[in-house]
Order: sequence, then C-alpha cells, then structure tokens
Amino acid sequence: MGYPNKMDRISKLPVGVIETILCLLPIQEAARTSILSKEWRYHWIKIPNLVFIEDQFQEWTRGPKPSAIELRLNKPSKRKDMAKRCRFFYAIYQVLLMHEGPIHEFTLSMEVDTSCVEIDHIILHLSKKNTLKILKLDFEAGGDEGHRLPISLFSLHQLTSLYLNGCALYQQRSFNEYGCLTTLYLRSVWTHKKTLHRLLSSCPLLKRLTLGHGMRILYDDGGSTIVDLFECVPVIEYLYVTVFGLEDFLSKRLPKKLPTSLVHLKYLCVDTLCFTHIYGLPFLALLIRSSPNLEKLKLLMWEETFVIEDDVGSFTLDDYSDIMLEHLKEFEIQDFTDSENELDFVRLILAKSPVLKKMTISPHYFFDKDEESVSQVSEILFCSPCASPVVEIIVGPYKSDRSCPW
Repeated sequence: MGYPNKMDRISKLPVGVIETILCLLPIQEAARTSILSKEWRYHWIKIPNLVFIEDQFQEWTRGPKPSAIELRLNKPSKRKDMAKRCRFFYAIYQVLLMHEGPIHEFTLSMEVDTSCVEIDHIILHLSKKNTLKILKLDFEAGGDEGHRLPISLFSLHQLTSLYLNGCALYQQRSFNEYGCLTTLYLRSVWTHKKTLHRLLSSCPLLKRLTLGHGMRILYDDGGSTIVDLFECVPVIEYLYVTVFGLEDFLSKRLPKKLPTSLVHLKYLCVDTLCFTHIYGLPFLALLIRSSPNLEKLKLLMWEETFVIEDDVGSFTLDDYSDIMLEHLKEFEIQDFTDSENELDFVRLILAKSPVLKKMTISPHYFFDKDEESVSQVSEILFCSPCASPVVEIIVGPYKSDRSCPW
C-alpha cells in the first residue's frame, strides 16, 4: 500500500519569501539549506545581503581542541589564530565566487592588523560587481589607526549607506561622487581634514551623519573649518557629532551662525560636551542657531577633570538669550551634574521651546547618588519659566549607555 503524496510546502514557497528567510540566517546556516530539496540547492548563492562576523564564524567552525599548555596559559598559539583567520577569509572567498546576482548589502566584522590585504581584495571584488547599496566594515584594530582602506572603496557608486569603524582613510585624490549616499557613519576613523572635507563634499544627498568616538582628524594644509565642513551637508536631517573628534576644525572664535542654515536638520546629538571648555557652549549654540527646524536635541555631557587655562570659556548664558527652538519637541541630557551653567542651559531650553513635549535629565553617576540634590534640581525646573504648556519633565535615573548605534 503506497503512501499518499505529501505536498512539499517548503519547496513551494515564493522566491521572495525564501530570500527573506535566507537573509535572516547566518551565512553558514543559509548555505546548509541547500540540502533541504533540489529547489533550495542554489537559493543561498543568490541572497543579496551577506554578513560575515568573525566571532560567530569561529563559534560555528571550531578547530582542534587547544593543547594543555595553551589551556594553562589561556592563550592560543599564533599559528592556530592564523589558521582560523585563513578559514574565515577562505569561506568569504568561496561565497563571493559562487554568488550569483546582485549583492546589495555586505557586512564584515573582525579584528584587523596591517596585514589584512584580503580585505582589500574583498572590497575590490565588490566594486567590480558595482551593485552594493549598504557597506558595513566593523573592525577591532590591533594597531593604532586600524585598517587602511583601499582606493577601490571610492568606486562603489551605488552606495546609499556606508558604516566604517576602526578604519583609516588617507585618500588624497579627488573622490568620485557618492551621488546616492544618504547615510554615513564614522567611528574610530583616522583621516585628514582635507580628506573628510572631500568625502562629505562628494555626498550631495547625505541625510544622516555620525562622527562618533575615536575620530582622529589629522592636521594638514587644507585649512578647512567647521563652517566649511557643515556647508558640505545642506540636506542633513540626522546629526550625531563628538566634539573632541572635531577640535582641529574649531577655531577659538566660532561664528554665531552658519552662513547656510541646516533647514532640514531634525535630530541633533552632541557627544563629549563640556560647557567649561572653550568649544563647548559656542559649538552647541552654532549648531542650534543654524538649525531652525530642530525637533529633537540630545546632549551627552563630559566632565572635564583637567582643563588648560587657555581652554576655559569666558562666556555666560546671557550671550545665548537670542536662541529660539520653535520646533523642538524632545530634549534629553545625559550625565547631568548640578553645575550652574548646565542647570541654566536646561532652564533656557524650557523658556525657549514653545512646543516641547518631553524633557529627560539623566544625572551623572555621582550626582545621582545625592537624592537631595536631584530633588532640588527637579523643584528648580518645575518652578522655572516654561514656554510649553504640555511639557513632561523627567529627572533621573542615571544612564550608562552612551553608544551611537549603527
């Protein structure tokens, strides 16, 4: 007696559904789906989103057990580390060689050193395919400056999003225009002033810009200022900027306002901000005055424990009484202390934001322990002049997350 034919539901799924499933799997698991059926055998080599994370790959492909000496020293041999790295790159090469169709998104996360020429080969391969829209290079640099990116990176003309962490950009020639790029994320990137200026100038449609922690802007003869830098991003909507990473672009006398306003900017986050530093409040005020349609403002404060006398600002908040935030709906400040200038600035925000809906104040760790001081700050703010009739003021608790997400 024969068994009735059962419908092979998994093989009858629409191609779009199969592609979505495979994109959600690690590449090793996606490759293993080729054993499910004949119809699935070659689906994995057509997925447009490729993600290679070294840590996950090492867990998936465990090599031989460490020797007794390695266990005792808790340190694997360099030879075995190199063998793991070779297997990782070999797997990437195999996938790229077998891949059919366009690659729209590529992510590579790994430790790097100066000898990772394989990374250059991968980027060159992607540039020749010229279909990439999203590129994420997340490197943990063993050296000081991270991996120097090759010139082929600037041939990826279809990119809409570029994320770089732990890299070095020293391209001195003129860039080919990134005409489609809307998102640029830079963190722990070493570059020259002139190079960063050229890069931003090549992105006429840039809407989201992150200049995060670890930025090393090396001085050159370009002479670019912070005004020149922000004039390169006229349609920016989201800006996350770390003050200490841009000091070489800042002069001791900052203009009150940019020549061209950032009329599209809706979200602004300023990290490592210190009001006692000469660049602190003037830099923040420059951005606020130049962003007439700002809707959300987030400040991540930095307590300056050692300030050179020449770097101390000689201003008062009265100099900023002309600031207006007519469209601001949300304000957040992290690592808030009970310093007078920080408190006065928060009160200024309350008085100048007629449509403000939410104000969140997260005290500094040490300040948060002092419940009486936190309570006093709350009372002062609740009794301060407020332009918005509906604002919700939240004071506390302490937050430890200062990371800027991809």
